Order: sequence, then structure tokens, then C-alpha cells
Amino acid sequence: MNKLDRIFQLKANGTNVRTEFIAGITTFLTMAYIIFLNPTIIGHNNTGMPDTAVITATCIGAAIGTWLVGWLSNYPLAQAPGLGLNAVFAYTLCLGFGLSAPAALAAVFIGGVFFILLTVTGARKAIVEAIPFHLKKAISAGIGLFIAMVGFTNVHIVIGQKEGAATAVDLAAFSDPQVLLALFGLVITTVLIIQKIKPALFVGMLITTVIGNICQFCFNLDMGITAPKNWVPVVDFSMFGKCFTGFGELLGAPIASLLAVLITLVLVDMFDTIGTLIGAADKAGYLDENGNLPRIENAMLADALATSIGAVFGTSTVSTYVESTSGIAAGGRTGLTSTVTGACFAVALFASPLVGLVPSAATSPILIIVGLMMCSSLKDIDWGNLEVAFPCFFTLVGMPFFWSITDGIAFGFISYIIVKIARAKFREVHPIMYIVGGLFVLMYVLSALQDLKIL
Repeated sequence: MNKLDRIFQLKANGTNVRTEFIAGITTFLTMAYIIFLNPTIIGHNNTGMPDTAVITATCIGAAIGTWLVGWLSNYPLAQAPGLGLNAVFAYTLCLGFGLSAPAALAAVFIGGVFFILLTVTGARKAIVEAIPFHLKKAISAGIGLFIAMVGFTNVHIVIGQKEGAATAVDLAAFSDPQVLLALFGLVITTVLIIQKIKPALFVGMLITTVIGNICQFCFNLDMGITAPKNWVPVVDFSMFGKCFTGFGELLGAPIASLLAVLITLVLVDMFDTIGTLIGAADKAGYLDENGNLPRIENAMLADALATSIGAVFGTSTVSTYVESTSGIAAGGRTGLTSTVTGACFAVALFASPLVGLVPSAATSPILIIVGLMMCSSLKDIDWGNLEVAFPCFFTLVGMPFFWSITDGIAFGFISYIIVKIARAKFREVHPIMYIVGGLFVLMYVLSALQDLKIL
């Protein structure tokens, strides 16, 4: 215990081994869905990669990435193949640009190497520090709304437009047992938090999981639980190293298409990671008085290394997860939380059938509650100043409405630049903001040209 305290500075961060272990397990259970979700997006249906190989790569990429970010930065963060980034991999690179899975993995690997260079040269840190303080706060709150919406939609409390309805979204039917289980979990977890039970998120998730399993296996109610079909785990390394065989195809693509691929990957990964780091750090109270995160270059280096390592094993871009905030909310404050989460992913490689026993109805309440907590940063934004309010508003609503952290940041950055130019205050805008804003505009232009079949 003393050795762990020395390595992770537990006392200095106001935590202990028990709290860190609970936080690490909480983070894992909150994001374990990616083990089963990732194959449905980048698996054989869309890319031709075997689902078992994708599960193997997902667990390994998540374990290594989470260990790296915990050990290099001593922050309680976790990594895994990113949502949205895996969609870019499948629907943009493979189905849109027509790349094979090895070529798409080669693009991810190159993106990871590029991120490593940006990080060690200090460029990524400079980008973060160039973001205005109020925008950083809006990014944190926007991510809160985004993960709350993920929680509501994962368990179908919020559903898409009903046939013939005038609204884009709607409230689910309360006859759905999964919805009722999620609402129960939300209530019980809220009560535990109000009663100041420290592991409230973990305990609430555990209680909801037990009840969900009883309802499904004793009363035949569909709770969305995946019952183990085979207790013998399948570890498939068939995609290992395939990214290196895809370099020839990737480099043989038209220059415009290759540029579109790389710009899309770079911007989406960079600002998903930056946004998540800022949001999670703000939740944990790590940001300094200027809204900057100490040791951020170490966290971003871990992200860059994990991206390239994940590509070697056969998965899409590995990124820091917003679900890390669930472990932070459970008391996690150091890299020991990440160490435990990474170990859980390593074990899940051999015990993945058991992970399916935790239903979305048990993890969704955590996302909703953590999202609520992250909205506390809204109090730091000067809403009476329209120069501040406009870009913060677009950042805030863009993430849940566009279902993308990156698009929310992009709209916030672009509107910030427009507002400053309109007020003849263009000198107040950091040069890096102009460069990044221009790249975002270029990304949207290239996307439009791709849609129009011009590229």
C-alpha cells in the first residue's frame, strides 16, 4: 500500500487504494459496452474484419491505452476505440473512400505517429492553451450534455422521431422494461448520491445489474442482457500487423482523397481527445486558473501512442473516453484508477461473456448523472456578454445535437472567430485559433465534395 501511495501520490491527491479500485471498476463497467459495440461498427458487416478480431483488438487497445494515460500522466482517465471515430473508420474511410480494412488501419497508424510528433514538439499543448477560458468551460458542459444524451438514448428513454410525429425526438414508452429498469437505477443512484454514499455510482450500478438479471432470467423480461453462450473465450489475432500491409493501397490513393482522409482523422481525434481531457479534468478540479491542464502533454502522448498501437492490433482510433468522468465522480483521482480499469479490460479479453451481464440500463444512469455534474461549469461563462455567449452556445448545443464532440468544438471555434472579426477584435484571436478554425472549414468543405462525388 505504501508503494502504491508513493507511485501514484494517493495521499497528496486526497484518495486511497479502496476508492481508486472502486473508481477503476466503475469506469470499466461504464465503458465496457464498447467491447460489444465496436464489432457492430467496424466488424465484418462494414469492413470485412472478423468480429472476434475486433473484440480482441478493442480489449488490448483499451487496456494498453488506459495504462499509458494513467502511468504517464497520473490522471484517472481511460482510453478505448472512440465512438464516432470508429464510425469515421467504417463509414468514411472504408465505405466512403473505398479503402480496405488494412488501408484504413494504416491511415489510423499514420495519424497516431503524426499525433506523437505534434505532442513531443508541444504543438498539441499549444493548441489547448490557445482556446479561450470560456470556450473551455463550454466544452466541459457540452460534453456533459453529450454523455447525458448518450445515457438517455442508450436505454431508449429518449428515442428518435416516431412515424408521423412533428418532433425530432420523443419520450419512450414506459411499458418498456429496460426503460423502467433505467429509471429505477437513476432514482436509486440519485438517492445514494444525495445521502453522500461515496461509491454511490458503483453501488447503484450493482443494484440495478442484479435486479436486471433477476428480471430477465427469472421472469423472462427483456433487459438487454447478453447471456453467455460460450464460456470459452475466443482470442483472435488475425488482424495483428495488417495495417503495415495497407500502406501501399493508402499511398496509391488520389492526393485529394488521401488529404481528406488524414485531415478528417487528425481533427476528429485531436479535438475529441482535447475536449474529453478538458471536460474530465474540469470535473476532477485539475484545471488551473487559466483553464489549462498540467501534464496535458503526457496524457496526449498516451493517446497518440495508443492510437498507433491499437491500429497494429486491428482497431480504429483509440481515444480518451468521456466515461472516465464516472470513475472521477466515484472518487478516482490518480493513475491507480486507470491501472485498475486497464486490468479489467485485459481480463475482459478472456471473460468477455460476463461483461454482457451488465445491462445498459445499469450504466446509463451513471452517464446521465455525470452529465448533470459536468454542467456546473456553465456558471463560469459570462452569458451576458454576447461575444462570449454566441460561441459558447454553439459549442454547448452542438455536441448533443450533432452527436459529435468534434463538431461542437468546430462550430464553437468558427463562431468565436466570426464574432471577434465582426467586432474588429481580430487581434484578440490567437493565431492557432485561426489555423484550427481554417482546418475545420476545410474538413467540412472536403466532406461536402466527397458527398457530391467530386473527390
